[in-house]
Amino acid sequence: MSLNTQILIAAILGVVFGFVLNLFPDSTFFSASLYGVGLMSSIFIGLLKMLLIPLIFSSIVVGVSNLQAVGQLSRVWKITLACSVTTTTLALILGLACAHLFAVGKGVDILMFQDAMAQHQTPDTLTPSSFFTNFIQNTLINPFKAFAEGNVLAVVIFALLVGVALVKGGEHFKTVRKLSQQFFDIMMLMIGWVMKLAPLGIFALLAKLVATEDISVLSRLAEFAAVVTGTTIFHGAVVLPLLLWIFGKMDPITFFKGTRAALITAFATSSSSATMPLSMKCAQENLGVRPQTAGFVIPLGTQLNMDGTALYEAAAALFVANLMGLDLSLGQQLIVCATAMIASLGAPGIPSAGMVTMIMVLQSVGLPAEAIAILLPIDRLLDTVRTVVNVQGDMMISVVVDRHTREDPALSS
Repeated sequence: MSLNTQILIAAILGVVFGFVLNLFPDSTFFSASLYGVGLMSSIFIGLLKMLLIPLIFSSIVVGVSNLQAVGQLSRVWKITLACSVTTTTLALILGLACAHLFAVGKGVDILMFQDAMAQHQTPDTLTPSSFFTNFIQNTLINPFKAFAEGNVLAVVIFALLVGVALVKGGEHFKTVRKLSQQFFDIMMLMIGWVMKLAPLGIFALLAKLVATEDISVLSRLAEFAAVVTGTTIFHGAVVLPLLLWIFGKMDPITFFKGTRAALITAFATSSSSATMPLSMKCAQENLGVRPQTAGFVIPLGTQLNMDGTALYEAAAALFVANLMGLDLSLGQQLIVCATAMIASLGAPGIPSAGMVTMIMVLQSVGLPAEAIAILLPIDRLLDTVRTVVNVQGDMMISVVVDRHTREDPALSS
């Protein structure tokens, strides 16, 4: 039985068990079971928290330092990065705008996370100058202190600097790059171990959620799923094709016909990495992208360009904040956007990878990591849609880059 099937069954059983517990609210069975599922969920969340910082650090260092392999293609990767930042930013704005428009999560009080939120302090409204001052003071700090305190933004900035240094150092730092890659591989191996416990963790989290919360939470979750799915589809069906038509001079219908096989595969596998060979094949054979361009842009895009993931994580953070009864300030929403963009950069191209990096986004504004319990029932379903948009964005950018680098001598051979 695949892990996805196990997670689905565990989610259903967790909801059912939560309803069963509600039938015996004042019994020893209720208290003992609640203690048991609470212990199981704490272990699962604790393992994810433990691996989060080293995973984010290693993935960003490796992702940035891999640019060294194609460092001579300066114009190509600069256009690629510019396109990725542009589409991801538009996805973030769209996700937050729709979350505000539909007020997802408003009007529901979540008691499950009261202990986690007891120490949360909502800062006063910040002026732009004070926001950037606080941002600098909290991010440009001793990296060892950032690691110890779990300061994800500070760790991310340090990882970016290390990655850039590895690129600048070239072959002189080849050993460090190899060690970084191996460390990242170790983290991915350990994440794989933790994900084997995911069915138990999800069962426990959902059972506790249903047993201790009002059923209206589930209806709000369905509303959120509908809003995020609709917003993601709009980004993939309107925003990206419009950018393709303007900057790539390609008819969107031609694009969708040529990439249909890759998009269907992305939907079925929920993995941009698994879809990457087919994405490259579609880009080269059906869209006319040169092999040199597709061979660079699409693998890089698999790591850096994840519009669907960024959109989902930004909207989800606002959804969780609304459930907690918190109004995120403009400064906090800017932090959410920046963290979601960086988290999408560090997200491995595997199913439900966003569940790991979602913790990073939540904690960037002081929201409890345990709140991913609310998102777990729909994560796998939403993962299929956002993966399609991630893969679509990679192929779209390859078309745009190829059009604007036709005369680049580095790609003429």
